[in-house]
Amino acid sequence: MSANPSGASAADTYFRDIWLSIKSIAIGMRITLKYCFSKTVTIQYPYEKLAFAPRFRGIHEFEADKCIACDMCAKACPVDCIYIDKSAPRKIDKKTGKAVGGDLLRYAIDYQKCMFCALCTEPCPTDCIHMGKNHDLSSYTRADMVVEFQELDKKGMRTPLPLWADKNAAKIPWVAKEKERIEKGLLATTEADIPEV
Repeated sequence: MSANPSGASAADTYFRDIWLSIKSIAIGMRITLKYCFSKTVTIQYPYEKLAFAPRFRGIHEFEADKCIACDMCAKACPVDCIYIDKSAPRKIDKKTGKAVGGDLLRYAIDYQKCMFCALCTEPCPTDCIHMGKNHDLSSYTRADMVVEFQELDKKGMRTPLPLWADKNAAKIPWVAKEKERIEKGLLATTEADIPEV
């Protein structure tokens, strides 16, 4: 048996270790009980709305009537997830602020690739693409992850209607408002767009 440098006997050391263990457990239980009775911070999503930062970058919102199909957004995209087709050159009519000329045949974003960097919003000369506030684009197939914004524009929408919004609109008031906004083609705020310098 080795000598105890503090001069305490084996029994003293044994009981001291028991006391320190009980003290440690008591400190841990005090902390646990403190959090047990504190107010919860969990959001009961989807019944409660998530609060996003003002510059949150979600699913894009696209104004097809302002797009001149210049391909600047597609060129700025670091992952090549924007696809644009047009029938002829387009330009902005200064009186109406709308694009005239050829038809915009396709404007699509592949959300399997998109990293929500907002670099596509910066070079747009007509400010027709914005970062939206929808965060969820769940789908049942990979093909559904490619959003055809030109097809949405034919329905009067600027962004896709998420499955959760369509499913829960009748039960949850804030979801009904969000669904109505999307179906009316109203834009969310554009705070997440990269500002011009």
